[in-house]
Amino acid sequence: MILPGGAYHVYLATRPIDFRKGHAGLSLMVQTVLGRDPYSGAIFVFRSKRGDRIKILVWDQTGLVLVYKHLEGGQFQWPRPAEGVIRLTPAQFTALFEGLDWKAVRAERRRQPKRAG
Repeated sequence: MILPGGAYHVYLATRPIDFRKGHAGLSLMVQTVLGRDPYSGAIFVFRSKRGDRIKILVWDQTGLVLVYKHLEGGQFQWPRPAEGVIRLTPAQFTALFEGLDWKAVRAERRRQPKRAG
């Protein structure tokens, strides 16, 4: 998948959506349900009721991009349905997109050096 350059935020909608929604419906949902700005450049991820499909909405500075993925065999790992949104790291998002358990992805703690050399 082509991702935006630089640092980006990823938001996962916790409840399944009506998969007939397109750019306009999902961007309105980002504003009203998730309380976010769909034109911020952040990535918004939504899932189908069956859990084997996701839609990804992102503003790329020229227009809204809508990506649809159907997972062949199995379901995407998803948190329990609750109101709202969960923020993912870019590494967790990559794991989710590949159909892996994104909750198992943890960043190593890095310590800043105390001195040079």
